[in-house]
Amino acid sequence: MTQPLFERHREKLQDAVEAIRKRSHWSAYPEIPSGKIYGENAKKEGFEAYQNRLNQAFSIDQPGTGGGETIGGETSPYGPELGVTYPKPDLDQLIPAATLAMQGWKKASAEQRVGVCLEILDRLNKKSFELANAVMHTTGQGFMMAFQAGGPHAQDRGLEAVAYAWDEMQRTPSHATWSKRVSKTDTIVLDKTYRIVPRGVAVTIGCSTFPTWNSYPGIFASLATGNAVVVKPHPGAILPLAISVEVAREVIQEAGFDPNLVTLCVDSIDEPISKDLVMRPEVKIVDYTGNSEFGDWIEANARQAEVFTEKAGVNSIIIDSLEDLRAVTGNIAFTLCLYSGQMCTTSQNIFIPRDGIETGEGHKSFDEIAGAIVKAVDWFLSDPARASEVLGAIQNKNTAKRIGQARIDGGEVLRDSQPMTNERFPEARVHSPLMLKVDAKDESLFMREMFGPISYLISTDDTSQSIQLASKAASELGAITCALYSTNSDVIDSALDATADAGVPLSCNLTGQIFVNQSAAFSDFHVSGANPSGNATLCDSAYVSRRFNIVQSRIPAPQPAEKESEAHAGV
Repeated sequence: MTQPLFERHREKLQDAVEAIRKRSHWSAYPEIPSGKIYGENAKKEGFEAYQNRLNQAFSIDQPGTGGGETIGGETSPYGPELGVTYPKPDLDQLIPAATLAMQGWKKASAEQRVGVCLEILDRLNKKSFELANAVMHTTGQGFMMAFQAGGPHAQDRGLEAVAYAWDEMQRTPSHATWSKRVSKTDTIVLDKTYRIVPRGVAVTIGCSTFPTWNSYPGIFASLATGNAVVVKPHPGAILPLAISVEVAREVIQEAGFDPNLVTLCVDSIDEPISKDLVMRPEVKIVDYTGNSEFGDWIEANARQAEVFTEKAGVNSIIIDSLEDLRAVTGNIAFTLCLYSGQMCTTSQNIFIPRDGIETGEGHKSFDEIAGAIVKAVDWFLSDPARASEVLGAIQNKNTAKRIGQARIDGGEVLRDSQPMTNERFPEARVHSPLMLKVDAKDESLFMREMFGPISYLISTDDTSQSIQLASKAASELGAITCALYSTNSDVIDSALDATADAGVPLSCNLTGQIFVNQSAAFSDFHVSGANPSGNATLCDSAYVSRRFNIVQSRIPAPQPAEKESEAHAGV
């Protein structure tokens, strides 16, 4: 039976499946916010759509939200309150409704489910400008980053999960005829069917800094494989995921399925609901992005569910030797400044031998290398417009407080953090990077995650110790990225071995327009699952295959009617 939505997007799905196999560059959704791509008036209409959300009740017709109580309190890191309120959920109604919605969904074909997911992604892409404004004013990202990471890049990650789900669901045929000769005259013939059975209700717990980018993979991996999804945003970044849920429900209902396959579950900082939610017996899948403490709790306690986590980590840069000092320090400066260090991939620790390194300009001391990095950051922030767009704003007040705590805790201040002014948004919470010099023996300072615009430049005995400390941080605390600058092939090989053992991807000698804190869908595996920064990878086969089981049935195949002459032979 032809599935219209699947056929509409078949070519895109095929390209996505080819991309995950080849791991080469491919993107389904254009990352440039151009009117030539998205429509001449798309930017204006997207901003107006976002504005129309503000100071309004977000209407969503789903069970468990009819009590009249509302939740709200999102404040833009750029200053203004959003004023959006959301229905307070009742889990005793919401979860059963999600469970019931699965009855028709799990019986749908893989083509039907995947087709619906692809249509949802297509419509989300058309809302990329609205989503960009919602992401910008809940996370503090600059507009360009909010458009790319909150829109097309997040949609690519969602499509990547759908491609893996489709690939895994196609791995086993739905039907097979099994035949075994048991004697000269007897053969057993069985018809066997293999049914994909979803695990149950999935819960996606969003984070405050990348609400769509980190949530879409789990949402679409679960939905494509037959599960209902309850979306629980971070209280500070609800609107981007609320819009996403709204779009998903619209498409699902139009396709003839129960819209409660995707529901919104909102809470507040003062009255969190996540623990109660993930411990519900109906919940069989949990996707979580956030701090390690709560991620560890979910892993330890939600034993009835398959749990996929991305948690905290301590990312490192190892500087051994280099050719072009300006190119390297410029690249590092952008890495440290981008979104004020609020990315899970941002480097925190920069290891440099205390006796200095060899460069294309001759030997440079530790202080010269550290000074060159500081100078590059200063230059980067010298243009107010550039600084505002790249730094964005600090999402959480606690992150801003952490800057002051790091200064108090110790280390020589090489570059102090200062509040900065955003000309467009005078009330924006903006702070420039804090850069501290410490010694390798001061592990209590740098062997911890200091989330935000905080970095440590660490003097080591030599590169061997730098590699050892970076690997130790990854193994014990978790790390999602590691960078190395070296002109020595033996050093590169040694670092490759050490970081692989520590479960952290290594990027070598990056300069120009590619940075260690970027992760490309369809090519880069985000989080290895091999150290404490998380137990899952976005995306791979294991990320989707654990969301369903294959249950078989078998029945004797009907035997062909014997010919009359054969039936009466010998009579």
